[in-house]
Amino acid sequence: MPGLPLFHERVRPEWIDYNGHMSEAFYVLAFGHATDALMERTGMDSGYRESTGCSMYTVESHIRYLRDVPEGAYLAVRTRVLGAAGKKARFTHEMYVVTGPRAEPEADAGPVATTELLALHVDREAGRATPFPDAVRERLRALTQPPPWWAGRSVTAP
Repeated sequence: MPGLPLFHERVRPEWIDYNGHMSEAFYVLAFGHATDALMERTGMDSGYRESTGCSMYTVESHIRYLRDVPEGAYLAVRTRVLGAAGKKARFTHEMYVVTGPRAEPEADAGPVATTELLALHVDREAGRATPFPDAVRERLRALTQPPPWWAGRSVTAP
């Protein structure tokens, strides 16, 4: 992915549930850490949050749990920005199990989970959404890619 490195994390013992694999809450946590990395990369780091009082809040998400993930697995998360305009940003994360702490996903490996998110740029003091500053919006736009085939889908009844 041009301009946006993979985010890497390792599955910790406390992330394992009573079924012996990563609990659903920790997929969300790992995806949240990847969102933090996106914020850092686009200028919404701790200094930005402190000086502006603004941050990015997830307001909607759709997660697909595709395969079990064991304790100790190395994860790589690929992030795609799908768009940014005004005060909104839409992006996806794809989580892969990889062979080591900084490894790339194998060419034929499918993701173990995906998420699509809608986030708002929020002025925390005012308690409402506010437009992205031009520089941040342009950084997000520069990272924009076409959506993966699964983005934009919803949960359907059987």
